Amino acid sequence: MANHYRILTLNKISASGLKRFPAATYTVGAEVTDPEAILVRSQVMHDMEIPASVKAIARAGAGTNNVPVAKMSARGIPVFNAAGANANAVNELVVAGMLLASRNIVPALQFVAGLQGEDELIHKLVEDGKKHYAGIELRGRTLGIIGLGAIGRLVADTALKLGMHVYGFDPEITIEGAWSLSSQVKKAQSVEELLKHSDFVTLHVPLLEATRGLINEQRIASMKSGSVLLNFSRDAIVENDAVLASLAAKRLRAYVCDFPAQKLQGQANVLTLPHLGASTEEAEDNCASMVVDQVREYLEHGNITNTVNFPTLVMPRESAHRLAVANANVPNMLGQISSTLAASGINIHTMMNKSRGEMAYTLVDTDSSVPDALIAQIAAIEGVLMVRSLPLA
Repeated sequence: MANHYRILTLNKISASGLKRFPAATYTVGAEVTDPEAILVRSQVMHDMEIPASVKAIARAGAGTNNVPVAKMSARGIPVFNAAGANANAVNELVVAGMLLASRNIVPALQFVAGLQGEDELIHKLVEDGKKHYAGIELRGRTLGIIGLGAIGRLVADTALKLGMHVYGFDPEITIEGAWSLSSQVKKAQSVEELLKHSDFVTLHVPLLEATRGLINEQRIASMKSGSVLLNFSRDAIVENDAVLASLAAKRLRAYVCDFPAQKLQGQANVLTLPHLGASTEEAEDNCASMVVDQVREYLEHGNITNTVNFPTLVMPRESAHRLAVANANVPNMLGQISSTLAASGINIHTMMNKSRGEMAYTLVDTDSSVPDALIAQIAAIEGVLMVRSLPLA
């Protein structure tokens, strides 16, 4: 009999993505009890009681600040995300932000909205007033990109096509990311070097302790006079007080961000959007489809891609019998797992293990089924966080 899985949705998730769960083997909805997995967008889960039945959590977006990742890691639960699925949506909004700031579009719209009178008078007022909204072109200007993940690299490609010069800074760039980055992007050795050269600066890094307040008073002071700062990443990466002081001193030309705040309301040369970065139909569909496929692959086969707390591990099935084990990354765990199986006469057909920081993950294909009592014995090994049996349906 085929396994049946229950999926709890905490927010409205794209219907086209949810359709990727086969109706015959998955029950999906906001009222599901005892779920094997939870899909979430924006709901904060830190004070939520996560049911013992949960085996995976998936965030239909890139950031996972609303998910208690450390608590899930301690339970051996992977937290998936949709890194890169919303890249084009954010990329287009960054370009829009640069144009809004460089061409003074918002005050120009406000000026026109306030015009009254016959057409002849309006035309005269336009000709008299438009000089106050003259801007600059992007072509030939320099864009600095802090963070060269999927979004940052796409922004770099678009900026180059617009005729801009591009500097990039990302000490954590992956090998795959480096290969896909255009050779025309100049590598900055530090945040300060990038800021010094850039007319526009855009941020594409996750919110971590290391990035909180990344753009502060000292760093803003090193920016080119008249530069534009764009933040479509996370609000706390930029110190608002430092931005406002720099705007008042006419050092910054404009601040464009996706995170409204009381201090920013009504401030001149501050353009705030209502967190629109991933708010397109295409991005929502892409994010949902991506995490649904990841959750299915994990629940059905134990394979892991795109988590924030587990190593990537994908092993083609060579047996109808499979075990998945999450454990602390300490010596002799593989030895204990394999010797426990061997002592009960279970032959290992294939085994693969990967680690990431303090977390390790193992898939084991065996030539015969593993009894529940033996699974419990493996689960009792010190350092083992989770054990699952994954027989083929």
